Amino acid sequence: MSFLRDLIESVVPSVYAEEPEEEVEETVEAEEEEEDEEEEDEEELVDPLETLREECEKTEACKPFSHHFHECVERVTQEQEEEDYHKKDYKEDCVEEFFHLQHCINDCVAPRLFHKLK
Repeated sequence: MSFLRDLIESVVPSVYAEEPEEEVEETVEAEEEEEDEEEEDEEELVDPLETLREECEKTEACKPFSHHFHECVERVTQEQEEEDYHKKDYKEDCVEEFFHLQHCINDCVAPRLFHKLK
């Protein structure tokens, strides 16, 4: 039965009446206003984890790890800009430095995070 219906629908075109444009514009404007309100609400919310992570990265305990990580990123970026980079057998990455930095940040954040959560 659905095969027959599909066959008829493919042969006989369906015609729909035009909708008034004013209604569409009003709904678009209403949607834009709702989106603006949602964006304002979203901007007000700040993840306490992110702010704590930024603070902890700047502490004396994590500064050496941050320095080594950013130094490695610069070194790798310079290597990638070289012409024969794709031919190199060993391509350095900063995974180890990244994990050391994240470990330090997590150790700093963990005891302070749950006091800020509600």
